[in-house]
Amino acid sequence: MATAVLYPQTTPSDYHRIISPTLKISEDIKVPIPVGILACQRDPLLRTLDTAVVAASLSQPAAIPAKKPAKKSVIAPAIPNDPLLEVILQDTVIFPEGGGQPTDTGLITTNADGVTWEVLQANRHGGHAVHYVRVKEGDTDTALLAFSPGAKVTVALGQEGYDRRYDHMSMHTSQHLLSALLESRLELPTLSWSLTAYPSPCYVEVPRGMTIEEVVSIQNEANRLVFEGRRVHVEVEELDRTEEKPTTVLQTGRAVGKGLPEDYTGGVKRVVVIDGVDRNPCCGTHLPSIHNLQLFLLPHTDALSRSNTTNARLYFLAGPRLITYLTSTHNLLTSTASVLSCGVPQVPERVNQVVDERRKAGKRLSDIEAELVQHLAKEIIGEMAQRGDGGLFKKIIHRTDDSGNTLGFLSAFSLAFSTLADSAQPYLILLGSSPSSQTTTSTTIFLLFSSDDKKIKEVGDGLKSKLGVKGGGKGLKWSGKYVGVWREKESVALRELLDGI
Repeated sequence: MATAVLYPQTTPSDYHRIISPTLKISEDIKVPIPVGILACQRDPLLRTLDTAVVAASLSQPAAIPAKKPAKKSVIAPAIPNDPLLEVILQDTVIFPEGGGQPTDTGLITTNADGVTWEVLQANRHGGHAVHYVRVKEGDTDTALLAFSPGAKVTVALGQEGYDRRYDHMSMHTSQHLLSALLESRLELPTLSWSLTAYPSPCYVEVPRGMTIEEVVSIQNEANRLVFEGRRVHVEVEELDRTEEKPTTVLQTGRAVGKGLPEDYTGGVKRVVVIDGVDRNPCCGTHLPSIHNLQLFLLPHTDALSRSNTTNARLYFLAGPRLITYLTSTHNLLTSTASVLSCGVPQVPERVNQVVDERRKAGKRLSDIEAELVQHLAKEIIGEMAQRGDGGLFKKIIHRTDDSGNTLGFLSAFSLAFSTLADSAQPYLILLGSSPSSQTTTSTTIFLLFSSDDKKIKEVGDGLKSKLGVKGGGKGLKWSGKYVGVWREKESVALRELLDGI
């Protein structure tokens, strides 16, 4: 039975609850509403908002040092080198990154001229949401004029921005549900979590691996609550730092639990509540109900590679991301079944059969190659014996090989030859192997072996200096590779090199 993901139209009026009698939402257009009680946090389904500019300035972001991102982490939209404005609005529907939830993207339309500006991302600076707005055609003077303090604007997510937000909300609210059940049912605290790039599964990190039975039990309990349609609401009050409990720190130094960032100056304490299930401080945006968030847990946990920990990751999916994942998985499975000429239920059996057949074919190939190198080695040794003059026997053997283990075959030949050769007969043999179809990026492999290490060095140096072969060796062997198309003129140069030895 197919399950549709229904986008709720409006947020219930009791979703956002101010429980402090002195906390008020300012209506003064000159004073920005702090992060914690922004429109996007009071009403997570709101897509547009009429508001006003409080401040705007030209942004010159410092270059971020290049580094390898986390394997599947959410990448914030790139900040270009083009001029940007940092815009603070009186209120906004664009969520600034925080609480493990990535930034929204969106649009701002300046009402005076009807121009729409792109918001690349939003960040929290202290207690304020700062929008990074792309300047059109680099005209900073016009942009600063359009965003003069007090200017009326309409801020919106747009369809693309709303789809992004809805995915983030679905996964974030599901993480709260999952973490609450892991801790209350299995006493497994969530050490961290990652809202990964769409549509990859997200994960929570827990102190140990979980059995399949434990994973299934948590999934069943979560979906029981989902089918009940447990509601979600937010409670906010004025922040008193002196009453904040410090987070628990494990022996490993990892902090467990959610605390407010040290640089947060918004003055608001915000708690997300899943009725009867969980209460947790969080600044992120959350759906007003879990009724659409059927949760799927991948039925295993991945142990981390760090040697000093037993921590493991449990991957999960929900909402639109789950639908996308199931669709993609089904397409991959049916495509595989088509390639294997079998029905979907028979795919595992056919894959095992193909793997077994390939293993056997690989073994047969290895056996045949072993026989072949023995035959070739004896043939070359016979040719060397016929010479019988006691001088240096030189030979170039160049072959075509499209296998993935070219050097392995050449090494097997050199070993067989060295084992069978007469130790009193000096020799110098150069083996080469090129693919059948060559391009400028093709690689030709060389293996040089001899009874005299001085000859090895002399020829190896010649290969590098005269033919551009890159390689090296030690003792009686030298190997290298040539990148490009190996043509007749290279073969001629190779023969001239050995003739000069």
